[in-house]
Amino acid sequence: MNIAVDDAIGDRLNRLVKLAMDTGEAASLEEAERMFAEYRLSVSVGADIAHSPTLQAILLTIVNSARRSFLGGVEVDVAVDSPLLVPFSRHENLGAAVRALGGRITTRISTATPLICLGNVPDKAENPIAIRATFDGWTGGILPLSQSAKRLDEKQEFAPAGVLAGALAVTEAFQFLRRNQPLAGRREAGLSLWRPELSWQDSASRGPQIDRLPSSLWLVGLGNLGQAYLWTLGMLPYASPSDVQLVLQDFDVLAPSNESTSLLTTADVVGIHKTRAMAQWAQQRGFRSAIIERRFDANFRVRPDEPSLALCGVDNALARAALEDVGFGRIIEAGLGGGTADFLGFRTHVFPGARKARDVWKPAAQSDERRIDLPAYEKLSAAGLDRCGLTRLAGRTVGAPFVGAIAGAVVIAEALRAANGAHAYDLIDGHLRDLTHRTVIPAINPAPFNPGATPVEL
Repeated sequence: MNIAVDDAIGDRLNRLVKLAMDTGEAASLEEAERMFAEYRLSVSVGADIAHSPTLQAILLTIVNSARRSFLGGVEVDVAVDSPLLVPFSRHENLGAAVRALGGRITTRISTATPLICLGNVPDKAENPIAIRATFDGWTGGILPLSQSAKRLDEKQEFAPAGVLAGALAVTEAFQFLRRNQPLAGRREAGLSLWRPELSWQDSASRGPQIDRLPSSLWLVGLGNLGQAYLWTLGMLPYASPSDVQLVLQDFDVLAPSNESTSLLTTADVVGIHKTRAMAQWAQQRGFRSAIIERRFDANFRVRPDEPSLALCGVDNALARAALEDVGFGRIIEAGLGGGTADFLGFRTHVFPGARKARDVWKPAAQSDERRIDLPAYEKLSAAGLDRCGLTRLAGRTVGAPFVGAIAGAVVIAEALRAANGAHAYDLIDGHLRDLTHRTVIPAINPAPFNPGATPVEL
């Protein structure tokens, strides 16, 4: 096989299905796909979702990320005529929104699948695990359904906390099916987007109501992370969406594999430049946008009339090292793990900070070692894919949309704090196998920064 054939396989490969190839548990790509086709998820929703934008953000994030990961399908028991309260789409009710995202509406939830519950539902279920997603203010979390007495108040609405809670619930259900976390579905987990160094159940973690939203942003990279930023940004209650100015920068074209990780990629936009597909999404949301279709480097300067707040979601170390060289006032960047052991990891940085971007992203020697001796790759070799092609394919990262969604919520929360003159964090580093063991480093005396802001819709 030649490089074109290798690229064709890589471009259609579901980046989460690749996990089964890279652990050696699947003897072929086809076996890995069959394995993930057995993964199914059920969601039970209380009637109070009709009155809570944040519960709706939880539900839509669950459906959007899970349908890309649980390839056997996502079934949802929800009142389909509940009005849509989040500015996700032009759909008038939740049923239409759930269907548009790939969920299946049902009134009879399976008892054989992992179950996620939100809102006022019974606190007992016969499923192998039953997880409750909950929120209050800037805090989102999960707990076993049987512990619903510890549910958060769910009174202070904040859509990014809904994105966080929904993605955490999907992560937990996925870990249960993968059997890599014995406590999955039987523990509590959560995070405060206001004070991530605190316990998510601490009353001080709830955070304040805010009245301003960021209005001017430059997005570098429009894959898993960049689209996760836009997903959460699109949930925010802008009083005047036309006040929002976005610069969208990427050089690549959407491939079928992007649909497995990227929350705004659907089959109908595959083959289109990422910038143009996301600009179309921005227009539908009511935002203004400009596009740049080239790699990010230090060979330009940000103009005074362009966004000075950058959100970076690329995995190229050279591009990340150049982030402070072009004149942005503040940069918020995130990275995800990409291997079988670390794909559940995420890390965010804010620059300027205690360390320079060029110090964080110094050139490092890259190991060329790839596990092409694993059964799935040996089968591809037997089918004619040469060693170079195998190495290239094995080198593609494992990726999960629910991890990107969590990192995206953390990054947008950082932008929201900036827009409201609040504190910042140099580093937030966590792993979803156990989120309690995270590293959070507050910024010390950050320089004053005004990214541009516009009012919240009241």
